[in-house]
Amino acid sequence: MSGQNGRIDNIEFNVTDIERSKAFYGAVFGWSFTEYGPTYTEFSDGRLKGGFTTGEAVRPGGPLVILHADDLEDTQRRVEAAGAFISRQIFAFPGGRRFHFIDPDGYELAVWSAE
Repeated sequence: MSGQNGRIDNIEFNVTDIERSKAFYGAVFGWSFTEYGPTYTEFSDGRLKGGFTTGEAVRPGGPLVILHADDLEDTQRRVEAAGAFISRQIFAFPGGRRFHFIDPDGYELAVWSAE
């Protein structure tokens, strides 16, 4: 086995505006991007890759994607400053704390920290 078996390999977001999604995730999380034509852009957080596509309709909901943050409060401030709606304020759970937000296309994501 490669050591990658069973790990998340790619996440794809159907979006209405790729440039808006790049601006949001680039500003808040520092993601980098590779263009693959007018309907698909790959993103990388430095560890995991995924994509933004306009090839299909936006389907809000689906699996909860959880991102990690070293400084949860600072990340929440940056998420809000970039225009996202905080759907669940920071709360404790076994193993850490997290908050949830709704991105510009209506996807709910979470950000967690062990501290």
